[in-house]
Amino acid sequence: MSDSVNQARAFEVLTATPVRSRRAPRDWSDDDKARLVSETLLPGANTSAIARAAGLDPSQLYGWRRKALASGSIAPLEKASPEEVRFARVEPVSGAAVEIVVRDVVVRVTGDIDPDQLAKILQVVRKA
Repeated sequence: MSDSVNQARAFEVLTATPVRSRRAPRDWSDDDKARLVSETLLPGANTSAIARAAGLDPSQLYGWRRKALASGSIAPLEKASPEEVRFARVEPVSGAAVEIVVRDVVVRVTGDIDPDQLAKILQVVRKA
């Protein structure tokens, strides 16, 4: 036993940085929650970007939105009733392409096109 005590030993000293203390949870007012949730319901809204901009974890904002939708306190925007689109006059355009947007459909017209034919195409698109 005395032989093992007299032998050289190596020790490794571990150093570590202290763990940051958790920040205190933020109390969000109901108005702030409602404002953030309503922003997420706008067309084209990016929920994660809205959460990060507010200094909030995206999963928390998704949770608020899910809870608000389930409770019925808010509802997603309903699609507006389709309005009739009227054209006073259609003239052919030569050269560059023309894009005509009807709701969520884009009609691209290039070159010369007969106005009557274009009007018929647009009527079909509006009915679809």
